[in-house]
Amino acid sequence: MSVIFALSSFITLGTAHADWAHRFVVNDGKSYIISDTQVESAQIGAKIGKVTSYSDKEGTYSGNFSNVYPKGTEYYEIKGISLKEAIAIKQDDGSFIKAAYGSEYEGKAFHLKTVLFYIGGLFLLLIAFLFVKNNWKQSENDFTK
Repeated sequence: MSVIFALSSFITLGTAHADWAHRFVVNDGKSYIISDTQVESAQIGAKIGKVTSYSDKEGTYSGNFSNVYPKGTEYYEIKGISLKEAIAIKQDDGSFIKAAYGSEYEGKAFHLKTVLFYIGGLFLLLIAFLFVKNNWKQSENDFTK
């Protein structure tokens, strides 16, 4: 029984969680950590995206996600600053706030490595089940003799 528990624990290790240590937005697969730094309107470049999904519950989400801003909040480039460095987020009052690049955000994208991880875990569970079942039958045969 402890083998089955250990193997089932192995499968749950593949679960990913969003980093809730920060307020963030995700644009085009990149996570940006929201700062308190205001960006002047003269520094705002082209619109590059908007929030397509919002949740304040921990988890992983797809699309241009935010754990702070509601759906529809717009993202802009900052003139003279690479998107790999920072973006601007339009506030409700029309002002802009800077969000610094944090990391790539995988969200709910399909990954072959994750699928193979789960298939391997299920395979190990099947082997453990067959091993226990075979030993159980062997034990029953030993008792009937």
